[in-house]
Amino acid sequence: MQTGVLEKKIYYYDTDCGGVVYYANYLKHLEEGRTEYCLARGVDVGKLFQKDIAFVVVAAQIDYKAPAGYGDKVTIITRVEKIGNSSIHFRQEIKKGQLLLIKAKIVWTCVSGEFKTIAVPEEIKKALLN
Repeated sequence: MQTGVLEKKIYYYDTDCGGVVYYANYLKHLEEGRTEYCLARGVDVGKLFQKDIAFVVVAAQIDYKAPAGYGDKVTIITRVEKIGNSSIHFRQEIKKGQLLLIKAKIVWTCVSGEFKTIAVPEEIKKALLN
């Protein structure tokens, strides 16, 4: 399976009073990584919502290994681990150079505009697995 890579710089607003990235802000960076992964494969989650197809995070497991700080350049690595009938399982890492900062497993569930679980459309499965 293909891997998506997003390079980012850590800004002051990402950090806490200790000068390191506030733990909850990593969720934003992981979201950006997933969004760019999808967009690079022609899947625009914003446009899908207009068609009553949405993806919601239903599980997030994050292992914090090392801190990042203001001004650091980090790399967000994203890949799809598997796609079920109504779910997409992502594996993500955030690194600073070769140093692993974060390991994460995020699960999306596909829902309708009324937030009822639906099957992941076949065209999305094909796009994300290629």
